[in-house]
Amino acid sequence: MIRKFLARPRRPASGGPTPAEAALCREAAEFVRLHHAEEPAPGGPERRLAQVRDEIRATGTYRHTIEELTFGARVAWRNSNRCIGRLYWRSLRVRDLRGLTDAEPIAEACAEHLIQATNGGRIRPLITVFAPDAPGRPAPRIWNEQLIRYAGYRARDGRVLGDPRNAGLTDLALRLGWPGGPRTAFDVLPLVVEGVDDKPRVFELPRHAVLEVPLDHPDDPWSREWGLRWHAVPAISGMCLEIGGIHYPAAPFNGWYMGTEIGARNLADTDRYDLLPRVARRLGLDTADDRSLWKDRALVELNRAVLHSFDRAGVTMADHHTESRRFVRHLEREEHKGRPVPADWSWIVPPMSGSTTEVFHRTYDAAELRPGFAHHPEAAARARGESIRRL
Repeated sequence: MIRKFLARPRRPASGGPTPAEAALCREAAEFVRLHHAEEPAPGGPERRLAQVRDEIRATGTYRHTIEELTFGARVAWRNSNRCIGRLYWRSLRVRDLRGLTDAEPIAEACAEHLIQATNGGRIRPLITVFAPDAPGRPAPRIWNEQLIRYAGYRARDGRVLGDPRNAGLTDLALRLGWPGGPRTAFDVLPLVVEGVDDKPRVFELPRHAVLEVPLDHPDDPWSREWGLRWHAVPAISGMCLEIGGIHYPAAPFNGWYMGTEIGARNLADTDRYDLLPRVARRLGLDTADDRSLWKDRALVELNRAVLHSFDRAGVTMADHHTESRRFVRHLEREEHKGRPVPADWSWIVPPMSGSTTEVFHRTYDAAELRPGFAHHPEAAARARGESIRRL
């Protein structure tokens, strides 16, 4: 893989800031003023702004205080237009590990993130922030889309054992020396971490860091017979945290699952585990005619199994009706404070029974605000296991 370093541009002959420095100063000023407006400090923002401008002029970048990092990460969650679970954005715990740049300690810190977030099943919202991009020194990267994902093993006939979404990253992990798991449909992938001055390397997650929930149906043992399970913590690791012009490409974060994320998407999508035909056959449904609504009936039973199993295991999980009501409460709180609430309707409305939820009957502005979590093309390519040029 070719790495393109972020060289610092030469300063103009006039001695003024470079265009990049001027842009960074503008974004930093907007963030610092937002921080001081919502969390006022003695003296106001001007003293801090002067420090930031001096630091940018001297180094081409600046370093957030721990208070700024915490506020920025929480507001990034508040601004996440695809997330329905933002009511508790202030509860996000922030681990400041910006001093870590090498792959191995980052992988160890990711495992610790999972342990702390799992919290014995009472899932805690948590973000771990590693070193940011800086002029001449790109930040570390985590290639996995989430810290926990299941492998997808390609067979010669084109079929995939496990999760087809992760087939590319599975291929890459195998090329990098991962021996593979026991070849089940739910083998946990290793982390693929790229340190600041290193190539991508693989690190297996310790078993005690990954809590998995066996999935059983409350009325029928079919799901138990099939060996279904899913991991407890949805820790996103393929998005870039952007605060005041500073980019943190390695900043894994998590809330907790909403049941439909697993039951109506991960296990049901035709390009994922595609379990609806199997569930329908077990229920004795007519799958030859869509007018029998076999997909709808199978989808409900699959989602019942997910909710039942997480409840039985004592693992935090929201259902889509409750989470929709919570999001409306979040909207009301933010509107009362005069703050916009960006939302992408196609993500906010649950993937089943959408019209029965309160969030369906509204329109939203899908604006992307900062601070925020950004989807970068290079991160999507890494999650597919592709070696690409650094942007």
